[in-house]
Parts: sequence; structure tokens; C-alpha cells
Amino acid sequence: MAAMDTSREGDSTLVVRLLGAWRLADVLPAASDLDRELALAPATEVRLDAAGVTEWDSGLVVFLFKVLEGCRTRGVAVTHAGLPGTLERMLALVQESALPPTAPSVRVGWLEQVGRRALRWREQVRATALFVGETTLALGRFVVGRARFRGQDLGLLFEGAGPGALPIVALVNFLVGIILAFVGITQLRRFGAEYYVADIVGIAVTRDMAALITAIVLAGRSGAAYAAQIATMKVTQEVDALRTLGISPVEFLVVPRLVALTLMMPFLTLFADLMGVLGGAAVGSTMMNAPLAAYMRQTSQSVTTGDIAGGLAKSAVYGMLIALTGTARGLEAERSSERVGEAATKAVVTGVVAIIAACGVFQYVFFLFGW
Repeated sequence: MAAMDTSREGDSTLVVRLLGAWRLADVLPAASDLDRELALAPATEVRLDAAGVTEWDSGLVVFLFKVLEGCRTRGVAVTHAGLPGTLERMLALVQESALPPTAPSVRVGWLEQVGRRALRWREQVRATALFVGETTLALGRFVVGRARFRGQDLGLLFEGAGPGALPIVALVNFLVGIILAFVGITQLRRFGAEYYVADIVGIAVTRDMAALITAIVLAGRSGAAYAAQIATMKVTQEVDALRTLGISPVEFLVVPRLVALTLMMPFLTLFADLMGVLGGAAVGSTMMNAPLAAYMRQTSQSVTTGDIAGGLAKSAVYGMLIALTGTARGLEAERSSERVGEAATKAVVTGVVAIIAACGVFQYVFFLFGW
């Protein structure tokens, strides 16, 4: 039979001891009794001791949840001991998902604002480092075949990141090839060298533009989708359910998306190379009245295997950055439906900035090596 015993330690701590078998089918003590006691004699801390619980089911979970809600409303801190491991994790998730009471706005000085921003920046850096570390460990488990995820999900992610993106990738890169050819012919015609437009378009597309434009398209398509999906799962508490079951959300959600996008980006970039060159050929052969075969032959003579390989290597890194920023923004989203759209927006912005920064680093490194 379930029982609840309360006692005081000083004037500030209320000790609640839970005894017996807490089953939903039996008559259980009411959490409202504890709430009334706090109303009559306020306390700053409630200490739950469940060492005397012999059996329990969801009845104990409901009771503890009501106690936590009542204490949170009154601003009373709650500590607990003696709980089973699974129930301990449930309570931790409940306390994590509970919204803090709204505090009245207080005007602070500029020095305090700087300090708060510095602390927030420190926490963001720490969270980013933890996320990267967890992802690295999860990738290691994936490589040795120990990561826990659904193979069906990985197949769907490959399809979404690869064949599903082909139409938009083809259209955008074809238009980029047209633009590069127009600009090249307009400028080279002044020197009578418009024939070299095939060299300019081919090298620019294979080295940088195809990988860069494809990555930006995927950041708006896949990166935003990853962030919105995971943020929605946080709102519906599916991420909490994974943790309760002992499954790492990084293994289950982040690693499949990271692997799918990183592996598919080189193939998309290779297809984008072809579409960009065809876009340039459509303009070059028309404006110069040159045969298409001659334009393509000039392109093949100017573009080297190293140009194509360098673009493919860049694209793999871009895909990794898109997946990491998208999933990270989704996991850090707050538990609110309106934050889902905010997470998707942040994922796109962060992903594009990371891609541009990585492109600049690649240019500098390749320049140092004379490429």
C-alpha cells in the first residue's frame, strides 16, 4: 500500500518520504495534499526520498509530475533520491522540458549586458564542442557497425539528398553556366579572345562554382529540412523518448543525415559540372557561331582531372557542413512550435556562412600549394 510521510528540516526544507507499492490501480496519496502543506507553511526546498518504494508503475510517475509542477509554480526547488534509474531519467526530462516562470523585465547596465553575452557565447562554444565530439564518437561507432539507427531511414535520406535534388541542381547550375559564359564573352570580346570562354567556364565550374552553388542549394533544401524535422521531434518529445530508451539522438538522427549528404554531394557536384558546362556551351556556341563539338573539345582540353577532383573534395566538405549545421540547429531548438521555423532559418544562414568560409579557406590553401 502506498504512503507518503512529510517532515521538516529547519524552516526551509520539506522532506517527503514515499513508502510502499505505488500502483495506479490502488489508492494513492494526492499531490494536492503536499501543495496545501506548502501553502500553509512555505518552504524553499522539497526533498523527495523514494528509498522506501517497493513497487511502482505510472501512478508514481503521475504523482511526481504533479509535485514537480506544483513546486515549479511556487518557485520551490526539488531534489530527489532513491528513485529507480529509469524514473530518474524521466524526471530529468520533465524538469528539462518545463518552462521557467516568467520573470519581470529588469533594466540592466551595459557592463552586465556584455557579461551576459560573453557567458552566452561561452555556452554556445561549449555546446558546439560537445556536439562535434558526440558526432565524432557516433561516426566511429557507425564505421565499426555499432551505431543504432534504422537502415530504412538512411535509404530515404540518400534518396532525398541525391535523386530528389537533381532537378533544382540541374536548373541552377545550367543558369550559372549561362551567366558565366555571357560575362566571359562580353569581356573577352574586347581583346578578341572570346574563344577562351570555354576555358573560363569549364575551369570555374569544375573547380568552384558547381560545388559552391550546389552546396548553397542543398543548404536551403536539405539543411532547412533537417533542422525542421529534428526541431519538430523535440516539440513532440520524440527526442526525449529516444534518450529515455537509451538511444543517442546523435546516432539515430545526426549520423544518417551526415553520411547521406556527405556521400551524395560529390555525385550531385559531378552532375552540376555537366550542367554548368552545357549552360556555357549553349551561350558560347550561339554567340560565337561555333560548333558545339568545338566548344566541348576546348573545354575538355582546359579542364584537368585535378580540377574535377578538387571540386568533388570541396563538395564533400560542404555536404558535411550542411548536415552538421542543420542537425545542430534542430537539436538546440526550444520546445515550441514557433521555434521550428526559426531553427530552419538559422540552419540555412549558418550553413551558407560555413560554406562560404570553407570556400575561402580552400582557395587560400590551394593557392599555397600552387593549384
